[in-house]
Amino acid sequence: MAVQLPDAAAKYAEGTQFIGGRARPGTSGRRQPVTDPASGKPVLEYELAGPADVDDAVAAAERALPEWATATPADRSEALHRLTAALREMSPDLVAAESVQCGKPVRLCEEFDVPGSIDNAAFFAGAARRLDGMAAAEYSPDHTSSVRREPLGVVGSIAPWNYPLQMAAWKILPAIAAGNTAVLKPSELTPLTALMFAEAARDAGLPDGVVNIVTGAGPDVGDHLAGHPGIAMISFTGSTAVGRHVARRATEGVKRLHLELGGKAPFLVFDDADLEAAVHGAVAGALINSGQDCTAATRAYVQRPLYEAFVAGVADLMASLTVGDPADPATDLGPLVSHRHRDRVAGFVDRARGYATVVTGGRVPGGDLAAGAYYPPTLVTGAAQDSEIVQQEVFGPVLTVLPFDTDDEGLALANDTPYGLAASVWSRDVYRTGRATRELRAGCVWVNDHIPIISEMPHGGYRASGYGKDMSAYSFEEYTQVKHVMSDNTGVARKEWHRTA
Repeated sequence: MAVQLPDAAAKYAEGTQFIGGRARPGTSGRRQPVTDPASGKPVLEYELAGPADVDDAVAAAERALPEWATATPADRSEALHRLTAALREMSPDLVAAESVQCGKPVRLCEEFDVPGSIDNAAFFAGAARRLDGMAAAEYSPDHTSSVRREPLGVVGSIAPWNYPLQMAAWKILPAIAAGNTAVLKPSELTPLTALMFAEAARDAGLPDGVVNIVTGAGPDVGDHLAGHPGIAMISFTGSTAVGRHVARRATEGVKRLHLELGGKAPFLVFDDADLEAAVHGAVAGALINSGQDCTAATRAYVQRPLYEAFVAGVADLMASLTVGDPADPATDLGPLVSHRHRDRVAGFVDRARGYATVVTGGRVPGGDLAAGAYYPPTLVTGAAQDSEIVQQEVFGPVLTVLPFDTDDEGLALANDTPYGLAASVWSRDVYRTGRATRELRAGCVWVNDHIPIISEMPHGGYRASGYGKDMSAYSFEEYTQVKHVMSDNTGVARKEWHRTA
């Protein structure tokens, strides 16, 4: 069985760059396949973008900016409502494309990726009318002050391959809702749903050039976008190592910068937790999107009285899951995004065998799954806190479990990585969970759950996980300039402070 993508080769015959409202081929002279990771077979081969395509996309966005930036909030809101409807109309095709290019189970696409992206569009359609500042008032007795929120200009965004549609939505929607225009570089491995998002924007009547897509490789296209003089802001989601490079390129031009980087989320289980809930939450939180999620539960710290039962419960539940064809509604885990990434994940586990115990999983499957980039749910115990598998981002279906004794120790271990994107705490004691939510250094802390997100609430990290917020009204802090306007209200020609001595 295979997910049926509607004739991708014919659909993108004109090219996989979307610039100024039109599709066109790239100009790099290099071709790139989009591969189905479940079968290893190519779905589409296309011409990559080059730096010249970035220049054209930025120019198109600059041409569109005056009209879009001066549109009323109501007009932008109405356009985003039409975009929401267009995305909803193409939902089946979005599900198929996201599943095929990423290897995601259709169930995940139908229940999370696609409806979540549509909900994001609906949220920002409303939020576009609420670019609020402080109330106008006489903060100085002789002046009236007010605050304006104004667009930054052209926003350049660089998105990863793990959630291509959601990342397109998270990057583009707040930017254009605030009156900016956008140039998005999706991953060259997974460009299809970002292109479909841009097509939906065109179908919804957004002016040509408001949304542009350049599908190219990071070292040339991403780098050129990050350093482009026509870009006012760079928003990047990806690894911390690449994020550092993007930051250097962006700050050379004094650009606004938004970074959502790696994560190594702790899953902290106190001894009064609901054990069954914690076991199920750990498996779900560790394995969503085959573990290719920067907020996935990767390090479970379990207070010693529950430790053995937790490990046994997680091992049993992991072993019961179905790994297989993404098109089958019964599939729990599909493949990883590529064979190269699968081998990277396997390398972490293989090296861990020298210092830890692989309780379940940990072997590349054969048989019917041999052709795909599959890796099974994997549980590791006995690793030291300073070991590679505990400290580094694996980005696959791998959970490590470590015991702790005191609450102080558990919190210290949870905070003991460079990252700070997400965390969860499991306990029936509101004082324990309250302390944990205060002391865990992460941009999102869940209590007795792990992984849910919602359009109204912000997403973003601390420390090596970056800074800035996606989703929610807080994202307008990233995508707007705040201007103070101060007007004299006395009419006095010569004021006392005008003296020069």
